[in-house]
Amino acid sequence: MSQKKRAVSASQSKTQRRSQVSLDEDDEAANFSQITSSQVQRARENFTPDQIDRKVAEVVQFILIKDQKKIPIRRADIGKHVIKEYKAIYTEIMNRVCRKFDQVFGLKLVEIDPKSHIYILINKLEPIHGEPVSMRPGNPKTGLLFVILSVIFMKGGVIKENLVWNTLKKLRVDPGEKHDEFGDVKKVVTDEFVRQKYLEYVKIPHTEPVEYEFRWGLRAEKEVSKLKLLEFVGELFDQDPQSWTQQFREASAAETSSQRA
Repeated sequence: MSQKKRAVSASQSKTQRRSQVSLDEDDEAANFSQITSSQVQRARENFTPDQIDRKVAEVVQFILIKDQKKIPIRRADIGKHVIKEYKAIYTEIMNRVCRKFDQVFGLKLVEIDPKSHIYILINKLEPIHGEPVSMRPGNPKTGLLFVILSVIFMKGGVIKENLVWNTLKKLRVDPGEKHDEFGDVKKVVTDEFVRQKYLEYVKIPHTEPVEYEFRWGLRAEKEVSKLKLLEFVGELFDQDPQSWTQQFREASAAETSSQRA
């Protein structure tokens, strides 16, 4: 098979997988929306308080394990792998799960995509020294992510991918070479960070050859403080963060909105 045919076949396979996922999500959404009040009442009668307690604990454990790799959690997966026959009281169980995360772990379960019902865990405890939780040291990849998010934010919220690669090259991180800390840099940025919802990697329409651009992902919008990020950039360039008027205004507004939430 020629290289071109293999590429076409791979593209078709990806499209088919995406279509199947979309169909599964539609079926799952329909199943949840069709639950009646009488079904809810019967479920409450059929399961003992101890059984429901155990199910709540199972859901908490499932989400914690998923969150280890910062992979967003889909309602469909919770329903399929954990909730199962308890589906009629899904809402009641999830309300208790949210309280458990809040009261026991200091975490908040946030729905970042109401249409597809996708959740992430964020730390609602006071960060150390006011530092954004997701930017604490420990994992070298967070530094890489922080640099990319900074560039995107300072450039107005969307940038072409070649600007990201050029920025990283200046920092001696070449996306075309295997890095000692990050391994395949391009895969980490365009696959791992995208799956974790820290970045969006979007094809630019009507470009030949094909070009892509980066934006902040839904998780980054929830977890990362733009004000702290701007302070980091200010320290980097030895400037007052307020000297970037537009960015400072946006960051301050985001901080105020976050505090209200």
